Parts: sequence; structure tokens; C-alpha cells
Amino acid sequence: MKYRDYYKILGVDKNASDKQIKSAYRKLAKKYHPDLNPDNDEAQEKLKEINEAYEVLSDKDKRQKYDTFGSNYDFANGANFDPSQYGYSYSKGTNNGNFSDFFNMFFGDSKTTGGFSFSDIFSDMNTGKSRRTKETRQRYNTDISISLKEAYKGAKKGISLYLNDKPIDVELKIPAGITPGKKIKVNGEKYGVPGDIYFKVGVYTSDNEKLEGLDIYKDREIYPWQAALGDSLLVETLSGKIRIKLPKNTKGGSKMRIPGKGFKDLKGKTGDLFIRFNIINPANLSEKQIKLYEELKNIS
Repeated sequence: MKYRDYYKILGVDKNASDKQIKSAYRKLAKKYHPDLNPDNDEAQEKLKEINEAYEVLSDKDKRQKYDTFGSNYDFANGANFDPSQYGYSYSKGTNNGNFSDFFNMFFGDSKTTGGFSFSDIFSDMNTGKSRRTKETRQRYNTDISISLKEAYKGAKKGISLYLNDKPIDVELKIPAGITPGKKIKVNGEKYGVPGDIYFKVGVYTSDNEKLEGLDIYKDREIYPWQAALGDSLLVETLSGKIRIKLPKNTKGGSKMRIPGKGFKDLKGKTGDLFIRFNIINPANLSEKQIKLYEELKNIS
């Protein structure tokens, strides 16, 4: 199996930035685009190589694995890589046909590559063994509850725990856009604890709002005359205050959808904000207000 030099394919240095890699990919993708090279099989194969190289180098995790593999083994002049020398097998063509066997070997499904995985081959290189039993790290599980605003904007929190018969204070960085049920991993060694600490995130909301998926449902109280005549209302959202127009003859319990003003997750996907209007009377009515209600009652 031939080793693929993805940096050479894109024509960039191994220390190239993400921006340089993206720029090189766009130029080559345009050069070998099918519209500019009709019925050119060679150009189509070249475009596949370019897409494969960008698939790896544009992904932080894949690039790191690829770089680690290359630095641990000498593949000068396009030398071949034989997985069998490490005790692994590989069935050609059992994975994604859009990419080469080299790509599928390292980034494909291990069930269809004879059980091969990046972590195992790195261990083999370092120890000289064909197989290595992975050491299981100690894992500590705990929960953390944060507000909807903290989940949306991100936050830093000091957490006090008691692990291995001793108290520790963990500084936890909460990424913006984390959703309920997600876990934040912290290296325990930093705090004198062997293993990893996993914080399962719970998100609490106020009484008049709730989070469903990425959509936020919020209650808003309005007065009868606002419901009847319509009004301009100021509404607090996670991204700031906005002004909405309340239509005339709004019924109690009716909802208004505001697109894109819901929750934004880690991938940048955004939900909608739904406002439910509840009609209420002021806590204390003045004599004038009472008279106006009586007139309205008589007229009705």
C-alpha cells in the first residue's frame, strides 16, 4: 500500500496553517474541477487525491494522527506501508470508495480493516509489539448544573470535589454552546488525581422558559389592552434584547416564533425562540381602570 503524502498533494509545507491549506485546496479544486476538465479521467483522479488530502489536513484530529504516524516511520520516496508487519490485516475495497486504501486503513471503520486502529499502530511502533493491550485509565464521573445563559455563552467555574480521599478544586472551562447531557473531560493529573474526570452537564432554566432541543420556549405576560390593540414589546433573548410587534387581537396562550433566536450549539446550529403570551390584569387596578372595565362590560 503506497504511503500518501497529503502535504505534497496540496503543495504546502508540513507547518502550513489552516488558512494556507484551505487556500491551496481551493486553487487546486478549481484547477481540476470537472466543468473545466470534461471527459478527463486523469483530472478526476487528481481531484479525488486533492479532496482526500484536504479531508485529512483540514481536520485537526485526523491531521494530528497523520503527522504522528509519519514522524514515527520512514516513508521516504513514497515507500509502501505493509500493515501485516504489525499483525493486522486489511481487505481492499471494504471501506469508503471515495478515498484510497491508505485513507480507509487509517480513518475507516476498524471492523472492516481487520481491527486496525491508529492508537494500536502507534503503540506497536513504540514498543515493537504486534499487539498491545490498552491500559484503562481511571475514570471519575460527576455532574454539574449550569444556567441556560452559561451554556449559551460559555463560562469558567471553580468546582470543589472529593476524590481519592482528598479535596480538590477544579477550574472547569465550559464551552459556549454545550447542550444538556454532554460531558466535559478534565485531566485529573493536573490536580493530583490519576485518570480523567468527566463532568456531565445539566442545564437549568427559569420558571418562565424551557429548552427543547435547540428551541427555547418563553412565557410573556401582557395586559388585556395590549392583547386587543397590539403593542411594541422589548424581549430578552440569549443574544441580547430585541423588539417585537405584538399583533392586534392576540389570544391568551398564542405563540410567536422568532427564527434564529434560540440556542446555538457547539456546531453552530441555532434553534428558534417561541414566545407564549399570557393575558393578565395589573395587580392593583385604579378607580379609572375599574370604571373603564365597567363601561367595556356594559358595552359588550
